[in-house]
Amino acid sequence: MQPEPTSRKKIWGLHPNIFFLGLVSLLNDMGSEMIFTLVPLFLSNVLGARTTIVGLVGGISDSMDAVFRIFSGWFSDKVGKRKSLTVFGYSLSTIAKPFMYVAGSWGATLVIRFADRLGKGIRTSPRDALAADSMGKGERGKGFGLHRMMDTMGAVLGLSLAAVIIYFVQRESLELSMPTYRWLVVFGTIPAVLSVAVLLALVKERKRETAAVSSGILPAQTAAGLDNRFKLFLAIMAVFTLGKSSEFFPTLRAQDMGAPVLQITMMLILFNVTYALVSIPSGILSDKLGRRKVIALGWLVYAIVYLGFGAATSLWQIWVLFAGYGVYFGVTEGVARALVADLVPDNLRGTAYGWYHGVTGLAILPASLMAGWLWDNISPSTPFYLGAALAFVAMLGLLTLLPENKQTILR
Repeated sequence: MQPEPTSRKKIWGLHPNIFFLGLVSLLNDMGSEMIFTLVPLFLSNVLGARTTIVGLVGGISDSMDAVFRIFSGWFSDKVGKRKSLTVFGYSLSTIAKPFMYVAGSWGATLVIRFADRLGKGIRTSPRDALAADSMGKGERGKGFGLHRMMDTMGAVLGLSLAAVIIYFVQRESLELSMPTYRWLVVFGTIPAVLSVAVLLALVKERKRETAAVSSGILPAQTAAGLDNRFKLFLAIMAVFTLGKSSEFFPTLRAQDMGAPVLQITMMLILFNVTYALVSIPSGILSDKLGRRKVIALGWLVYAIVYLGFGAATSLWQIWVLFAGYGVYFGVTEGVARALVADLVPDNLRGTAYGWYHGVTGLAILPASLMAGWLWDNISPSTPFYLGAALAFVAMLGLLTLLPENKQTILR
């Protein structure tokens, strides 16, 4: 189903919903990056938690919201509404953020982080479906690439402001301090509130006909009607994600190599800048060459980068690897979302995004627990070697087991 005709003026050649959803993500991610990206350092430096606990917090917070992604996507198909669930999810995350100001234990941090991710779980599938509803088939790569680019620019802005705060509060200190982190929470809450305001005022629900709404009673029953190619893609994604673990670990690796907090923040800025720069070109390329080849390329980059994190011996190498890590995200994140839209019918789009985010989210918990155990009991390099190996296996599976859908290649 093509997006309905609209009298609203297009922005950058796309439906205005795409731009405004991107602006919402930009503002929300600006706050989230300031507050939550440095949580591994908050846990280890301020609270004194072991790496296994850091992996537990990262794994649970990044995976337990997966169930809600499944149900929220299915429910948005069931009721034919995307925006209300998206608003609720962003609002819940915004309410959770300021509580990090008073977090004094890893248990409290886990609860607050889980509430934030619960909001993400509720909003992500309906939001992606709302975005896909607003795109034509031949512009999905570009549209999702623009959304990921704007989301990532929010991270750049948030981390840049965080770097300024860190510089003035603690300068070049090796470890994060509690006063510094509390200032990050204060400033990070403001753009999160603005993101909800933009969503309420400027994003419009796309009208959907009742006949197009999914009739499944439960997500599992509805999923039974999804294309087998989509299910195979999910299985391959699960293999890849088992080696991906929480994104906390590259940050911990940088500190393990001797990088002070300010320098780690600058590395994260570099990561997000490369992510943003690569997102739109990769999406456009996937519109022309096909999604599968572009995703496989991104996974190859990931395997090389993770091998590098494992073998790194100096800080300049970590800088290069963070840039490469951004390339991987920019190549794959938007394109994978576009592939999901290609593989499923319009009326099951929310359900499909729910299963996509749910399966990958659930796989992060065992991956993160395993990575934390390997770090503490073998070496900090071991989790990265495992991640590289599984990424390479997943890449081969994607290229050999999943045939290209010729309808997704639009010239």
